[in-house]
Amino acid sequence: MKLPWKKDDVDADDAADTTVALTVDEAAAKRRYTEAKGRPTPKRRDAEGRRRGPVAPAPTTRAEARARKKELKGSSANLSKEEKKAQSDTRRRQRADQREKMMDGEERYLMPRDKGEARRFARDIVDSRRNFAGLFMPFAIMLIIVMFVPAIAVYATLLMLIFVIFLVIDGVLLGRILNNRVRERFPSTTDGGFKLGWYGFSRAMQMRFMRAPRPKVKPGDAV
Repeated sequence: MKLPWKKDDVDADDAADTTVALTVDEAAAKRRYTEAKGRPTPKRRDAEGRRRGPVAPAPTTRAEARARKKELKGSSANLSKEEKKAQSDTRRRQRADQREKMMDGEERYLMPRDKGEARRFARDIVDSRRNFAGLFMPFAIMLIIVMFVPAIAVYATLLMLIFVIFLVIDGVLLGRILNNRVRERFPSTTDGGFKLGWYGFSRAMQMRFMRAPRPKVKPGDAV
């Protein structure tokens, strides 16, 4: 039996239950709501740019350059077009600078086959001589042109055989000179033999403006 004086108590209980429910809902809403950080979220490429740190030194070998290129290719996937262009220009300038230093003969930037005092001395010996092998490229170009003239093609072939004989003789003499001079200047070196002779002969076959590193001496200079 419901008594008249119980109505207010029931209403108070309902109001209390409603207040508790609202408080629970507000607490849940606060947990779902994250206050603003007061600054915009940085872009991914900007965050990666800050994590890059100092610029790594330029690669000194081809294998290192290939590994660096592969790494940069993966990290540059999210760069903008302007950033990729700037990165490409930077790499191009670095390659040009490294090639220029290599052509000047700086030891750090030389290819492995050109490194060492013995190889530097061998290059100076080759560059100071007027080598018969230096006529190879001009003679080969002239021979190709002459071969299109059937009337003298036979004589051109004979002339080519004679030229090859003199080329081999000059190469053997150059190899002996290089080995003797290098052993005399650097008695403790292990660089010599056929490898050193072939190194000098292959350089002698190139025209002077095509040689790398650049010649440091002129023909006829004492070495």
